[in-house]
Amino acid sequence: MDKVRKWSGLSAVVGAGVMALAGIPPVAQAHEMQDAKRVLLISFDGLHEQDVARCIGANTCPNLALLAKSGVTYTNAHTPGLSDSFPGLAALVTGGSPKTVGLFYDVSYDRTLYAPTDTTCSGKQGWNVVFDETTGIDGENGGPLIHLNGGGAFNPQAIPNAMVNGVCTPVYPHNYIKTNTVFEVVKEHIRGARTAWADKHAWGYDWLNGPSGRGVDDLARTEINSIDPATKTYYLDTYTHTEKFDNYHVRALINQINGRDSTGKSASVPTVFGTNFQTLSVAQKAPVAKGGGYLDADFTPGPQVAGAIDYLDDALGRIVSELKERNLYSSTVIIVTAKHGQSPTDHTKLVKNGDTLSKLLEANNYLDPNGNFGQNATTSGNLNDGTGLVDTGMVQTDDIGLIWLRDRTQLDAAVTTLKDNLSCNAPGICADGPAAYILYGPNLASRFGDPARGRTPDIIVQPNPGVIYTSSTAKDEEHGGNAPDDSHLGLVVSFQGIQHGRTVSRAVLTTQVAPTILGVLDLDPELLHSVAEEETRVLPGLGIDH
Repeated sequence: MDKVRKWSGLSAVVGAGVMALAGIPPVAQAHEMQDAKRVLLISFDGLHEQDVARCIGANTCPNLALLAKSGVTYTNAHTPGLSDSFPGLAALVTGGSPKTVGLFYDVSYDRTLYAPTDTTCSGKQGWNVVFDETTGIDGENGGPLIHLNGGGAFNPQAIPNAMVNGVCTPVYPHNYIKTNTVFEVVKEHIRGARTAWADKHAWGYDWLNGPSGRGVDDLARTEINSIDPATKTYYLDTYTHTEKFDNYHVRALINQINGRDSTGKSASVPTVFGTNFQTLSVAQKAPVAKGGGYLDADFTPGPQVAGAIDYLDDALGRIVSELKERNLYSSTVIIVTAKHGQSPTDHTKLVKNGDTLSKLLEANNYLDPNGNFGQNATTSGNLNDGTGLVDTGMVQTDDIGLIWLRDRTQLDAAVTTLKDNLSCNAPGICADGPAAYILYGPNLASRFGDPARGRTPDIIVQPNPGVIYTSSTAKDEEHGGNAPDDSHLGLVVSFQGIQHGRTVSRAVLTTQVAPTILGVLDLDPELLHSVAEEETRVLPGLGIDH
């Protein structure tokens, strides 16, 4: 292999001594990881640290428990400030937060972009970017999502434009991400390396390819919002149906372990590969009254969550068994974690007053009073039909609020209005508790980047934990923000060379997964641009830090 080397046995041993001083078990030595030839990254979306501890303690996830016995379990791992799927996965594969990666949500806003129909970049700037299930061509003109592969191409109405070196240029998801990915680095610096990933949206996750557009050799095109032809319903309608969708990803991994691509065609085994699973997330969101979510603040799973964890652990067992069958287990590092958690676990903290944040902004003229902004106003009533409004600002809410003002000179006035309406009584925004905050100005810029550059929201509102800005009866939990339950995640790094399982309680961020992937493959983590810029460290306790 042609590798860029950085980590030596000496630096790993010295690192182990430093870890001993920091209270981390000093048993991690370089020899534990030196035989690693590939990394398998698995995201069980929604997996909290408490889920891991509970299921291992109760022996309800025996396959994950076996991985933990030859691995390191991190009990204090968190997302870097935002917990939507885009920034959550970006943290794992770039080593960066939204500040350097530029991904805040799958639905966001960029003041520098032009509408998809403005192919000369001569009109107004400011576009509501939507890279979700409608990014596939099935979503064109608001059409039904009838194909598992999203229709087999990009929806041209979903692709905005940017002026690049004087040329009006389409901005695909891989152009939208601002930093490179582990897939690009591995392909560039390990001769013959192959990469693969499978996720929930067929075309919105094109950004995993990185700015080169070529980072993932085998990017499985699977769309969870598509209609299952067997049932004529969406895979998201119940967690047991979501299992069927997740099984496509299990099949893709097993194909790849067996030297085929996700479709079954002959290919080499990937050097870095992985997938996400949605079953647990769907079970967590389901209303408690219908068996979803958790029974108490101690993360006691309700029937659906318990069933989802059983399914995920069984799927994990199938994947590990295939690695062993093909004699690849002893050379594969397996990382089990999550893009995000889910909030609130404690149903007694749930507050659903509707989207009071958007209503307050509209009522005070910071956004259009009739809600006609961005993709909220389209001809079909669906996102990405090409008729969204330009230069209007936007707000994105779940259990957080991201606000792009239509007039940035109104920042001080908007913040004052928000602060004057913090209570949960209408028109309040439920942000009056000690864990809530309104982030703006220099504090926001230092953490997430300067809004004046176009991508970063002007204001971020973190409401009280448990608040979801919706009145929907279809879900009792959400993610995207920085509440404890959607930011505190499970994280287990397993390798057969680790003889004794151990626990690290030091606070870590999920951004540390990406440089760790490169470190175990003997590559310099600073080949990742976000790692270099944010000075992201590899995970402690593995013998590869220095």
